[in-house]
Amino acid sequence: MSLERVALISDVHGNLTALDAVLDDLRRRGVDQIVNLGDFVGKGPRGRQVVDRCAEVCDVNVRGNWDDFLPTLGDDASAGMVWWRDELRPDQHEWLRTLPLSHDLLMSGRRIRLFHASATSPHVRVRASHTAEEFEGMFANTPMTGDGPVPSMVGYGDIHETFVEVNRGRTLFNVGSVGNPLDEPEPSYVLLEGALGEQAPGRFGMQIVRVPYDVESEISAAARLGMPELEPYAIELRTAVYRGLQPSRA
Repeated sequence: MSLERVALISDVHGNLTALDAVLDDLRRRGVDQIVNLGDFVGKGPRGRQVVDRCAEVCDVNVRGNWDDFLPTLGDDASAGMVWWRDELRPDQHEWLRTLPLSHDLLMSGRRIRLFHASATSPHVRVRASHTAEEFEGMFANTPMTGDGPVPSMVGYGDIHETFVEVNRGRTLFNVGSVGNPLDEPEPSYVLLEGALGEQAPGRFGMQIVRVPYDVESEISAAARLGMPELEPYAIELRTAVYRGLQPSRA
């Protein structure tokens, strides 16, 4: 039996150059399905194009925290937030707000649950250095995930940092970020290989993939479009240092 390939991407955050580099890599690898775990918009300059591209090429799109709150912001929000909100079309606001919050896969006998941040909400963050209780909560059925068989694997995004943890037969992993990675300054995604829809145990693989791209081209696009908060964004893309941890520019 031939194995199928499913790519899990997340947190593109308006970085079209990084997204295109990752999509090119997926085409070269012959990926059968793309699942996007959310946060299409904000932080980067081209959320509108990213939403359109992902709506076209991704087989499943899941709602992230930015996708959930950005369309609802009022004019009293910060200049950056208003810029990112208004960069999107009204129909894109509606599309983002109606995306599902969770998606389940069955692959080579493994039940894999995918969401943006946690089984509770796209706004509840679970970091790589989490507690035992947080680990357990990621595998629980909740109002957000719905009922059904509990997963043996859970994948998510949100924290922009890849990791894999195996504990008593259950695997928790983070796919990292395509557009705003904060563990190393190259986009990441996870590639799953196995028999889709197959309940019996079978061959299965999981790989974290890194894809280089033209960082300076994306920073130039942000400058050309007049995106606010350009300097901390550029430092994040070049160094993977979160803006809250960057030296003060005062």
